[in-house]
Amino acid sequence: MSTAEMCLFNVKDGFLEGVVRGYKLGLLTAADYNNLSQCENLEDIKLYLTGTDYAQYVSNEAGPLHTTTLVECCTRKLVDDWEYLRQNASEPLGTFLDYCTFGHMIDNIVLIVTGTLHERDVQELLDKCNPLGVFDAIATLAVAQNMRDLYRLVLVDTPLAPYFSEHLTSEDLDEMNIEVLRNTLYKAYLDDFAGLCGRLGGATHQVMGDLLAFEADRRALNITLNSIGTELTRDDRRRLYANFGLLYPNGGSLGLRVWVGRVLWGAGKGRRVFLRVGARRNQCVSGGTVAGVSLVG
Repeated sequence: MSTAEMCLFNVKDGFLEGVVRGYKLGLLTAADYNNLSQCENLEDIKLYLTGTDYAQYVSNEAGPLHTTTLVECCTRKLVDDWEYLRQNASEPLGTFLDYCTFGHMIDNIVLIVTGTLHERDVQELLDKCNPLGVFDAIATLAVAQNMRDLYRLVLVDTPLAPYFSEHLTSEDLDEMNIEVLRNTLYKAYLDDFAGLCGRLGGATHQVMGDLLAFEADRRALNITLNSIGTELTRDDRRRLYANFGLLYPNGGSLGLRVWVGRVLWGAGKGRRVFLRVGARRNQCVSGGTVAGVSLVG
């Protein structure tokens, strides 16, 4: 951060920085997690959480407790904290925070449309949506039969409209088209988010540039792996890749012809990044990985 930026920082963002620092101090520590691992039942977990920043969200929950109840309480705290930041944010911070929620909106749209395709109850699907990605007309997604209807009836008044309107088709919504829709929206979203961070410059561009590049590369690898043996052509796949990242532009085309390991080894800087992140993930979580890269979407 330059000297000029530091001089003006407190004028617009000093208060929220203090709030975020307070949130950070309220995060559970390694010692907290060790103590939680010793709890024998959900009541013990609830009792322990009443001594943390989660107290006001779990203390009034009556028994019998369920795991989903505690998850909902903790999620509610996250959402409340986020909304407080958004309500007090000036521009361009407010726009930046909005962009951070667009990914959750895309996931919610895909969840509702996929669930409707399988004749799931709409209210059940809404309960599973990420609260950070909920918008007013989300319940009406169930009426859409094709992508044009999805845009015309629901998404035209949402922040995702610019991403969607460029890729309209009249094809019916099925499993393949829904996944193409998800990745098309994510591609447009990531490109737009990277452009915003580039225009903001400074520390935002420096930090978010690396994070968004990693996300773009991760999605490119997932698309390549998950499209093997499908009807997607080489050009179809290439259109789903973001226009930036450590694998861009050559990594995407390599991914169409070789296994992910060769893509990583041919990506130079990308190889070191993925291996380092993959090693950390393998220490913390279990799951299917290829060359240390999680395949979970």
